[in-house]
Amino acid sequence: MAKTKKDSGAHAALSVREGEEAWTAEELAEVRAELEADETRLSAEVDEAEQDLVELMRSFGDGAGDDQADAGAATWEREHELSMTANAKALLLQTKHALERIDQGSYGDCESCGTPIGKMRLQAFPRATLCLTCKQKQERR
Repeated sequence: MAKTKKDSGAHAALSVREGEEAWTAEELAEVRAELEADETRLSAEVDEAEQDLVELMRSFGDGAGDDQADAGAATWEREHELSMTANAKALLLQTKHALERIDQGSYGDCESCGTPIGKMRLQAFPRATLCLTCKQKQERR
């Protein structure tokens, strides 16, 4: 496992795969900025979705005279909103976890086997916590 020091010295060395160049301060700042922007956007989405969900729950009880189709549509809308909220919360947690890993200096290490995830993979998907091998094993289960 190749380790290198960053220019800023603010974090421990981040892992890179063999043949990859070390993370530069600019590259890491770019990934961090993307994650922080996602965190802001996702936090707003979660807040809005939770407010929408409260409104849906309030109006759900008001449908005393609705027919089955109306009740079904309302149920579908509520379930859809619950699903969207859960997805946004999961992405927000993954984003916060990635930022924590950058701060701790463990960003780039596979959480399953400890080998480097790969700089190119992290630049494409900054929330990745598993190397490709471990991710493929996880998906086969």
